Amino acid sequence: MKRQNQSCVLEFILLGFSNFPELQVQLFRIFLVIYLVTLIGNAIIIVVISLNQSLHIPMYLFLLNLSVVEVSFSAVIMPEMLVVVSTEKTTISFVGCFAQMYFILLFGGTECFLLGAMAYDRFAAICHPLNYQVIMNRGVFMKLVMFSWISGIVVATVQTTWVFSFLFCGPNEINHLFCETPPVLELVCADTFLFEIYAFTGTILIVMVPFLLILLSYIRVLFAILKMPSTTGRQKAFSTCASHLTSVTLFFGTANMTYLQPKSGYSPETKKLMSLAYTLLTPLLNPLIYSLRNSEIKRALIKLWQRKVVLHTV
Repeated sequence: MKRQNQSCVLEFILLGFSNFPELQVQLFRIFLVIYLVTLIGNAIIIVVISLNQSLHIPMYLFLLNLSVVEVSFSAVIMPEMLVVVSTEKTTISFVGCFAQMYFILLFGGTECFLLGAMAYDRFAAICHPLNYQVIMNRGVFMKLVMFSWISGIVVATVQTTWVFSFLFCGPNEINHLFCETPPVLELVCADTFLFEIYAFTGTILIVMVPFLLILLSYIRVLFAILKMPSTTGRQKAFSTCASHLTSVTLFFGTANMTYLQPKSGYSPETKKLMSLAYTLLTPLLNPLIYSLRNSEIKRALIKLWQRKVVLHTV
């Protein structure tokens, strides 16, 4: 009888930062600028690598895939987030919330494995330079990329389908900026114990394991860098690795704190800030950290620009 009297939720309300209405205009402007810079930065990487045959090697093709993931990840989250911070309450349909969560998990999971593959590529290039062509041949590269995307699809399909198979009987207010698993799970009118065990295990496998493998790879890379005879070469390689690790730690650290404990004791505002760290900052910083500081990318970008300018002036 109790189940019969419950009404199913047909739409959700995203509260965003409605508790701080005086900040919403400033937040909208900041998020809009971040979104536009993220799109432009990653689009430049995609275009430059796609059009330059000399960059069609594993290192840069991994970067190309990462930029595609970042653009897609931002496109799934940012437009809705801009609407949320510009209004007091924003409604999103049940199907819309399902779709947003699905693609967040798809692109987030894919990025986890891609970052791991990129760390392995750098490990092979720096620690085994003579055997690099054998270790990271075209077949291995394709398998790593396909594994990353397929893993993201599997994670998204299993987790999103499981979450939305629960009964949502009200309330329907999500105290968050978008449909992320932990805040949506708080509205479920059922026992979620088994799902939380799955979520904990999944986070260990999808987030912690790739992060630890990346960390071990960069430790090996660091020892290889210390053996380099050139001081300039050591400084350059160390600077690159430090930048990569900063980005990786930001992404994996905040994602881990968000998903490791779906019903954690963090306040809603703290959860929102942690989510912003890997949904806004990581896609914004990755083009700079991984690509725009790279001399080959910069040379290719200059050549492409000069070619376009010459074509327009002739």
